[in-house]
Amino acid sequence: MASAPEIYTRFSSSTDNYYNIEDILASQEKVPVKTELPMYHLGFLNSSSDSEHILPGAKMELPFWLATGLCSRKRKIVSVELPKSYRAGYREIFTADPNVVDLHKMGPYFYSFGTKLLCFESTESDDIARSLLQTFVGRFRRIMDNSQNALNEDITKLMTKLDEMERSLFRAGQQSLMAFQQWETRKMTKMAASDMVAGHRKRKRAMMEDGD
Repeated sequence: MASAPEIYTRFSSSTDNYYNIEDILASQEKVPVKTELPMYHLGFLNSSSDSEHILPGAKMELPFWLATGLCSRKRKIVSVELPKSYRAGYREIFTADPNVVDLHKMGPYFYSFGTKLLCFESTESDDIARSLLQTFVGRFRRIMDNSQNALNEDITKLMTKLDEMERSLFRAGQQSLMAFQQWETRKMTKMAASDMVAGHRKRKRAMMEDGD
């Protein structure tokens, strides 16, 4: 049976892709790390220190793409900690009511970035993956309902709390509804035209029969 991280990775469309803008931007999100080995002449990476070198035990934040290179099975120069938004306390909030959470404020690429965090193989990876799935499923219906019921309204407020993937779904929902309405309008127009033609033929036939 597949683990939660494997299931979520299959579910997510945000796989590593050099040409995917969302993937690139998600990789820029920062993660808290602690140095395990000295990092000489790299003090500039730690904005909270003026030292030329970074000593073991130093805590700082690094972009995800850099942290993955410094924390691997072959070399563990830093250890990675979970960003606050993915820790147990926030996961409990998501479980209680995912719709009240402002995901965009927590990170515009909440799902994409959360998926990336699974690569660190934390003891909480299963819980994170499960939380991401449950949060998405719990918010999906309201997102689609709002997209269908706010076609001619100002959608700014509705989209404020959505992460970028959810915003794409919202826009896709509105586009599909508009396409359906346009199709329905064309269908009704064709039916009306067909009825007019049929009525005209019926009247013409009746006139010809009366003439006989």
